[in-house]
Amino acid sequence: MPECNYCDESFESESAYLDHLEGQHLGELGPIDRRRVGVDEGDDEETRATGPILLGGILVVTVAIVGFVLFSPSGGGGDVTPGQEPTDLGAVHYHGTMEMVVNGQQVDFGRQRYQMQSNAFHFEGGRGTRWHVHARGVTLQYALGTLGFNATESSVTYQGTTYRDGSANTTVRITVNGEPVTPRSYGLRSGDQVRVVVERS
Repeated sequence: MPECNYCDESFESESAYLDHLEGQHLGELGPIDRRRVGVDEGDDEETRATGPILLGGILVVTVAIVGFVLFSPSGGGGDVTPGQEPTDLGAVHYHGTMEMVVNGQQVDFGRQRYQMQSNAFHFEGGRGTRWHVHARGVTLQYALGTLGFNATESSVTYQGTTYRDGSANTTVRITVNGEPVTPRSYGLRSGDQVRVVVERS
């Protein structure tokens, strides 16, 4: 049963939900929801003419970034490992919550740097507790990787520092619904409550 991300109303079908989005929240919709509703903001001749040019520019920038990441001395983007790549983008749409606390400081996923970082997994609308999944096979490791964190069964890398459970008076707990999980293999599900806690005494 789809729930509205803008007003938390529930709907019996996806089509009723999309009709609601278009009728009640058209001005608030982000790019993903605008595509889902079928709203095309710029369908004029000028936009169509610049489309291929823009696409070419994006392709050049993407190739440059990939080349830099693959051939830079840092070894492929530092310690962030998104994990297994999700499949079937757009096939699912579900939510859960996430809380991350490092040395007593809660990470604010409502900040711009954590919003809409991936189509498969993201936070949106300036909200930082409710995550969205739009693809199959989104692992917890992939999700955290899109936010700039690397997580294994016993470690978390945050702001360039790797915290390992049991070393240097450090405790790392990664749980879903209160149970410990292996981020590399745990696939996020609707309603999952993710909690990542790093403590160093």
